Amino acid sequence: MKKLLYITVNSKPEEMSSCKTVGRAVVNRFLSIYPDFTLEELDLYKCHIPRLEYQYFEGRNALIKEEAFKDLPPHQQEEIHKIVKLTDQFKEADMYVIAAPMWSLSFPSPLKEYLDCVIMNGKTISITDDKVKGLLDDKPRGMIYVQSSGGKIPWMLRPVLNRGLNYVEDLVKMMGIKRFQELLVDGTGNSEEERRKAIEKAVEKIDNVIGEVWRE
Repeated sequence: MKKLLYITVNSKPEEMSSCKTVGRAVVNRFLSIYPDFTLEELDLYKCHIPRLEYQYFEGRNALIKEEAFKDLPPHQQEEIHKIVKLTDQFKEADMYVIAAPMWSLSFPSPLKEYLDCVIMNGKTISITDDKVKGLLDDKPRGMIYVQSSGGKIPWMLRPVLNRGLNYVEDLVKMMGIKRFQELLVDGTGNSEEERRKAIEKAVEKIDNVIGEVWRE
C-alpha cells in the first residue's frame, strides 16, 4: 500500500493550532479520496531528532561505515539508528503533508533539524563532485505544505515573506519530489472569529490542492 506521512511542527494541541486543524482536514480528505493509502504521523515536538554530530559521518552527508560505527559509544549508535529510521520513513512515503506555523518569516526549528536528518547521501540525494541529484524521483510523490500565519500576506509580498515555505519547496524538489502545493491559512488574527474564518477559507481549497498535487 502507498503511504501518507503527516508531519506536524507545532507544540499546541490540534484544536488550538490553525495549521494542524487544516492539516488534519487535508489528511482526512486525502484518505477519503484515496483509501489505498496508509497513514503515518510524526509530531516533531514529540519525536527525538538527533543532532548531526561530525563523528556520525564520513563526509558529504554520508553516514560512517560499519566498522567506525562499532567504535562509537552505545548512545551515539542509537542516534545513528534514529537518523536512519527517520530517513527511511521519509523515503518510503508516497505523499507528504506538513503542517507548520510561520515563525519569524520561517518555521519552528524542529522542522529544520528534521529536514537536515532526512537529506542523506545515498538515500534521498546523491552527491558527486559536480552535482547533487535527488533520489526521490523513482516513483510519483507529492507534498502539501500547510502554513498558518496571523497576518494576511499580500500576494506580491509572498515571495519575500514566505521564506520558510519557499525553502521547504526548494529542498523537497531538490530531493526529487516534483509535485508541491501550498495551502496557506492566512489571517488567523487575534480573535477566535478571525481564526475560524481563516480555517474555513483554507478548508474550501483542500480539494483543489489535492487535485493539483496527486493524480493517479
